[in-house]
Amino acid sequence: MPTDTKPQSTTLLVAAALGGMFIAMLDQTIVGTALPRITAELGGSDLYTWVVTAYLLTSTVTMPLYGRLSDQHGRKPLLLIGMVIFVLGSALCGLAQDMTQLIAFRAIQGLGAGALVPLSLALALSLFPPTQGGSRVQGAVGGVMALSYLAGPFLGGLFTDHATWRWAFYVNVPIGLVLLAVVARNLPHQPGTGRERPDYLGISIFSLAIGALLIGLTEKGLDGNTWTSLPVLGPIGLALVLLAAFVLVERRAASPVMPMHLFAGRSYTLVNVTSFFTAFVMYTGVVFLPRYFQEALGEDATTSGLRIYPLMLGMLAGSWIMGVLMARTAVYKPWLVAAPALMIAGTLLCLNLTVHTPNWLLIVWMSLIGLGMGPMLSGLTVAAQASVAPQYLGTASANLNFFRHIGGSVALALAGTTYTSVLTEQTPLHGLPAAHASAAALIIPVLGVAGALVALVALIALPNTRLTFP
Repeated sequence: MPTDTKPQSTTLLVAAALGGMFIAMLDQTIVGTALPRITAELGGSDLYTWVVTAYLLTSTVTMPLYGRLSDQHGRKPLLLIGMVIFVLGSALCGLAQDMTQLIAFRAIQGLGAGALVPLSLALALSLFPPTQGGSRVQGAVGGVMALSYLAGPFLGGLFTDHATWRWAFYVNVPIGLVLLAVVARNLPHQPGTGRERPDYLGISIFSLAIGALLIGLTEKGLDGNTWTSLPVLGPIGLALVLLAAFVLVERRAASPVMPMHLFAGRSYTLVNVTSFFTAFVMYTGVVFLPRYFQEALGEDATTSGLRIYPLMLGMLAGSWIMGVLMARTAVYKPWLVAAPALMIAGTLLCLNLTVHTPNWLLIVWMSLIGLGMGPMLSGLTVAAQASVAPQYLGTASANLNFFRHIGGSVALALAGTTYTSVLTEQTPLHGLPAAHASAAALIIPVLGVAGALVALVALIALPNTRLTFP
């Protein structure tokens, strides 16, 4: 931990870091259950998905940028900037009077969230190295991730039903101001590696590429668009061209926003590949299980949020166990390899899911998936940071979250099309025969198994590195 940080301040900083992660990740899912009410009040139903996409776009694009700049100029100023932008964007979202305003304000909110997740994560794990009492922090990191993903839909429905949808955004303001004060007062400024000229060309190409990619993925399934439709294929094709150009630019840049030489390290590359494909399990399970409960079983938003808690508790337990094992053994590969095996077992069992599946049996299946996902949330972060030099810790954390977001976007695009094509064939949704409901739910284990298998292969190839954090 920093030598000029007192124990009491360290505890506050860890709490602030976890809180910053929570509110930023919560906003990826809290809007979902509120969106129907939002569009009914503000209009613009044709812009429905852009309320989510605008946030995802700006937060995903800025993650590597914040990470790189924090390595160059220190963690504190970039984290404070991100918090201020996020709080401001949240307040503006709550004040929005039409869908165009809301989408614009969500984009501002995402600009701040791009700093909160990776920099808070890097701060929390840097205060307690894994071999020096950091297991509890690592477990808490995984638990916060799990809680944010799963509490979002529940809280969004709660605010919408019993107060107003605007509180889905306002809730961030008081929490964010407290976190801002804690970080500003207690986090000492530590100089970065220098004040190199920002990689403006790389940043511009990267932003356009990711923007085009997410637009293409979002258009998939809208207005009958298929993978070969121009609104889908065009942006995705443009994104691939721009990404190729981005790699060429970054190889020559004096201060690249995403240093390509890091990917020459086998460990670093494999960890990011694993993060990308692990998101297939995480996003399809977290997003589509509640949707399945609501649309196939006819449950309300609050109940569906509660029913998925075995998955959350499994993630929390798995993350905590991972932290304990790493702290005791100073290695992470054996425990990471075991995690996809649990995810594969849980998702394969979900192939048997029907509307008649007993609740206790589904709890067991979800718990297995959660126990496998938990170690991935905390363990991969440690593995990524262990594979780079200390001056690249922020970059490593940001890139890890970036690849997780992109993997999740791809998984949701694939899952959303298949799920909707089955469920929308018959109404009412809760009256579907078991065969139709099961077919709709198959996308969860099919994508989950595919992602977990690729993650398992990547982790087996990972060197068995010992933790050597200072």
